[in-house]
Amino acid sequence: MRQGYAGLNEKHSRGGEPILSPDPTPFERLGGEPAIEALVERFYAEMDARPEARGIRAMHGGGLEPIKFVLKRYLGEWLGGPPLYSPHRGPPRLRMRHLRFPIGEAERDAWLACMSAALAATVADAELRGWVYRAMASLADHMRNQAADSG
Repeated sequence: MRQGYAGLNEKHSRGGEPILSPDPTPFERLGGEPAIEALVERFYAEMDARPEARGIRAMHGGGLEPIKFVLKRYLGEWLGGPPLYSPHRGPPRLRMRHLRFPIGEAERDAWLACMSAALAATVADAELRGWVYRAMASLADHMRNQAADSG
C-alpha cells in the first residue's frame, strides 16, 4: 500500500477494495469530487487566460470537456479517491501518453503556473496545497521530453 499526504494510507487497494483507515486521504482533505472538479475547471481557466500558457493550451485542441473528464478521474484516484481512472484507461503511463507533445522547461513551467494558481484559488489548507503542488511539480518535471532550454 502506498503512502499519501503526511504518511496517510490510501483508501483503496490495487483491487479497488476499500481499506479501513482512520486518516483522511488527500482526496478527502481537499473536499472530494467537488474539490477536484473545481481544481480542474480553474486549472483550464488559467490555461485559457495566461499568455505564457498559449503553447500548452494549443496542445489540448479545441474541446476541453473530454480532457477535463479524464484529468478529474486521474487526479481523484492519484490523490486517494475512488479508482475511476485506472479501470477505464489502465495504468497512467503519463510520460508515454504525452511523448507526442514537445514538453520542455517552458511548457513545464507554464503548466505549473496554471496549476499553482488553480491550487491557490481552490485549496484553503496551505500545507495540503503545498504538498499537492510539490508532488505535481515532480510529476511535471518527469514529463519533460525536450532538452533543457539554453539561455
